[in-house]
Amino acid sequence: MRRAAVFIPLAVFLALAAVFLFRIGGDHSVVPSALIGKPAPHLSLPALEGTNRPALDPASFKGNVTIVNVWASWCAPCRVEHPLLVRLAKDPRIRVAGINYKDQPANALKFLTQLGNPFAAIGVDTAGRAAIEWGVYGVPETFLVGRDGMIRYKQVGPITPENLSRLLAEIDKALAN
Repeated sequence: MRRAAVFIPLAVFLALAAVFLFRIGGDHSVVPSALIGKPAPHLSLPALEGTNRPALDPASFKGNVTIVNVWASWCAPCRVEHPLLVRLAKDPRIRVAGINYKDQPANALKFLTQLGNPFAAIGVDTAGRAAIEWGVYGVPETFLVGRDGMIRYKQVGPITPENLSRLLAEIDKALAN
């Protein structure tokens, strides 16, 4: 009986350690989202002044395969992924839209002036309400919206050369539908 009293806590500890180790491994850029397969939030956002780009209007998702990138000028990983967004925006089959998250407009404009503006439309989310509607954990996050306005894919963290192939595969799937 004494031995069982010693080994039961040890067994519970080892079981928990195995669960934590299993969860630590894997790709953390792909986070299950309750929004996958559901319509993109129907929330219009005002345009970023000074960009000559329209506001973010969810009605524009219909008929287009759209990448929606949530970004901010103060976000270091956003700066890292930005050249890949510029590259993706050159693909005429897709539309790249942005949600500028909790940012100062002057800083956002400076960011886009320095790095290029890949966004066909930019919505400003000063208070962070739209990010809540989209289920954003933090910036950057990227969503793929199909022609039907449904969210097809979500990536947490920056788009990188290492994970770009997954996004491109999801784009190809969305284009095929």
